[in-house]
Amino acid sequence: MRERYVIIPAGGTGSRMGSEVPKQMLPLCGKPVLRHSIELFLGHPFKVNVIVSINASIREHWLEYCRKNDFVFPSILVTGGFTRFHSVRRALKYLPDGALVAVHDGVRPLLRREDVAALYGEAEEYPAVVPVIPVADSVREVVETAGPDGEPVVSSRVVDRTPLRLVQTPQVFHTEVLKKAYSAAYSPEFTDDASVVEKSGVPLRFHQGSRLNIKLTTPEDMALARAVMEAGLLR
Repeated sequence: MRERYVIIPAGGTGSRMGSEVPKQMLPLCGKPVLRHSIELFLGHPFKVNVIVSINASIREHWLEYCRKNDFVFPSILVTGGFTRFHSVRRALKYLPDGALVAVHDGVRPLLRREDVAALYGEAEEYPAVVPVIPVADSVREVVETAGPDGEPVVSSRVVDRTPLRLVQTPQVFHTEVLKKAYSAAYSPEFTDDASVVEKSGVPLRFHQGSRLNIKLTTPEDMALARAVMEAGLLR
């Protein structure tokens, strides 16, 4: 079995959350969101080496929280970069070849540990494993153009949702594959680690994700996450 790592990018802010506190530090059922996300990788029968790439503005806040609440575990803390791409790249120097690394959003706490273990297990065979779920809603492409009088004209068309998938994390890779992929120059088309790896020519293996595994972005997301945890749906 390959040695196992996780990189947790936690460089976001609270802008869309409408909070002065970065969203990863918002309290959720008694703990910061970031702690919930990290704990998904602790307590397994196998060891996971944790690397947190954190927003510089909350680095000391996070360290103080860990000290005061006795949340002590072996980890490496890296200062995040300008984008998620750069935050992950900064963490890569701590990875050996021949291991597995999951990359998991610091604001996705709604996952079961067994789901994490299954993704690592599948990645023993496949170099790039990505959790996805089918799109359940109707999808439309909306286009706005200028009319003859300069007023906007809106048109739309139905998009076939059958081949579409929503992409989640943790995405798990062979470390040598992820490091090689991230040697490329940054591009706006790199929306996640899977897009970086796929661009390097490595095929992706898709794994069934969970509809509960949402990324917490808005106050409504926080309310939903609280309801899910209080209802015990992750047990």
